[in-house]
Amino acid sequence: MTPGTPPKTGHALIQDYLRQLDRSPGVYRMLDAQGGVLYVGKARDLRARVSNYARPSGHSARIARMIRETCSMMFLTTRTETEALLLEQNLIKQLKPRYNVLLRDDKSFPNILVAKSHAFPQIKKHRGAKSEKGDYYGPFASAGAVNRTLTQLQRVFLLRNCTDATFESRTRPCLLFQIKRCSAPCVGRISEADYGALVSDAERFLQGKTTVIQANLARDMAAAAENMEYERAAALRDRIKALTAVQSVQAINPKRVAEADIVALHMDSGQACVQVFFIRGNQSWGNRDFYPRLGGVESPAEVMQAFLLQFYDDKPPPRMILLSHSPDEPALTQQVLSERAARRIVIGVPQRGEKFELVENALRNARESLARRMSESATQLRLLDGVGAAFDLPVPPRRIEVYDNSHIMGTNAVGGMIVAGPEGFIKSQYRKFNIKGTEITPGDDFGMMKEVLSRRFTRLLKEVPDRQTDAWPDLLLIDGGAGQVSAVDGILAELGVEDIPIVGVAKGIDRDQGKEEFHRPGRPPFALRMNDPVLYFIQRLRDEAHRWAIGTHRAKRAKSVMANPLDEIAGIGAARKRALLAHFGSAKAVSRAGLADLQAVEGISAAMAQKVHDHFNARG
Repeated sequence: MTPGTPPKTGHALIQDYLRQLDRSPGVYRMLDAQGGVLYVGKARDLRARVSNYARPSGHSARIARMIRETCSMMFLTTRTETEALLLEQNLIKQLKPRYNVLLRDDKSFPNILVAKSHAFPQIKKHRGAKSEKGDYYGPFASAGAVNRTLTQLQRVFLLRNCTDATFESRTRPCLLFQIKRCSAPCVGRISEADYGALVSDAERFLQGKTTVIQANLARDMAAAAENMEYERAAALRDRIKALTAVQSVQAINPKRVAEADIVALHMDSGQACVQVFFIRGNQSWGNRDFYPRLGGVESPAEVMQAFLLQFYDDKPPPRMILLSHSPDEPALTQQVLSERAARRIVIGVPQRGEKFELVENALRNARESLARRMSESATQLRLLDGVGAAFDLPVPPRRIEVYDNSHIMGTNAVGGMIVAGPEGFIKSQYRKFNIKGTEITPGDDFGMMKEVLSRRFTRLLKEVPDRQTDAWPDLLLIDGGAGQVSAVDGILAELGVEDIPIVGVAKGIDRDQGKEEFHRPGRPPFALRMNDPVLYFIQRLRDEAHRWAIGTHRAKRAKSVMANPLDEIAGIGAARKRALLAHFGSAKAVSRAGLADLQAVEGISAAMAQKVHDHFNARG
């Protein structure tokens, strides 16, 4: 988002991302307003692929709906399209995006099976339990990838793919023999020994042992061309091309690294991004980026060590951690992590080979992620400067707290607080407040706000009385007009907090969005021009607080619907509750039951029956 424009979604948002993309292959993720993953896709050319979504028309209904819901995107570059394909599969399996419909079943990867239950082995696609006799090769990214590989293998090695029943019933070669994709063992066109040699070559190829096979084919092709057997030479050429296309070295799904975390750090202009890739079972299970705050100018070694010790404080580290930068004290860091895990942990900075390539891939993504984030942060800082100017604040705010209440006729009342700063919404700082005051009149918004703010700032004064941390807000935004602002001002004055600016956001004339009025204590209300980017920013903050409070209220209401009065009685667990409900039919019937009736229930002692009776019939 840039000054002068509203918060962007859909086509306009995607168009902005296009300016930051190059033509590398990679994977992209489309996210909704809550950060949920809508779609994961891969691309040979990220810029070209994503540009398709920037078009305002020409999409199916599903794609158009997905684009409308897109509020942000994430990108991850790879070295090849094949890497992107496999990474896309891993991410889809892990994240289960709503709009990924091509891979309907991500519970297992498809494999290629060379079935060995017959004298002439069959080559076919397999998914699920590996219970059939034979050799399995994979996993592959999708059923389409397996089908393409099978087609290529048939062109190179001429293996059958028909079922055993079909094989036994054939009396003449099928069409696959005519188009040179099968050697027709079903009708004796090839001996069992020669067919076995083709199977062995195919298995060696699937195991990656292709050097000898390609050399032999190249030699045969040259000989055929020399003898002017051009048709056979062309067929051999096509087989060599098929060999090259079936498999390629996968850096994103490493062959020699079974379990490791890849941690790469990039620093620029006083900011840092740490990318962590998680490798388990020789597969990449996705990545995550972190942006630690830097206290002044710190070296990469210091940042890396602090990150490792904090990151693995509440989670077990893998047996190997590959780093882009060595920590400040590598031996000590390794010792601490090993002790926490109660097993040996190895950390290191690879200098060559596959491990080095994995770290370089993570480092490239860290560099690109930080560049995107710095661009977004610059826009956010300009908006905060605009807020400071619009509300005549002494300095631009760095922490804005927005409060809102939600209830239905005073029931299931809750308060919500959201926080925004230079890096956008700080969701880890969001808070929920269950309204507990019994003296509050149902529907009394002023009373609810008083309780929320009293609890918030009483705790803040207790925990951070010197106000020397960023936990204290620079600006309070309240959803309401002059009355709410005056009430909040009085609440804070009672607590001795009188220097935090307060702004109320009222709906304004006709309650239309864009005509909001802003209220400050002791000042007349005012409005911002309708195309002011600060106005759009304030609307986003208010809407986010509203979303947070309503979501909290709905969750509480849903829980109350399922609540049972018997849950409030100490000593009544699941078994006794089932016995009472089975005997009386409902909690209401239990509340009306006499003491003798309660004692007649199996599993309810006389003392427990007395407790249940007293709970529903309080004695004066």
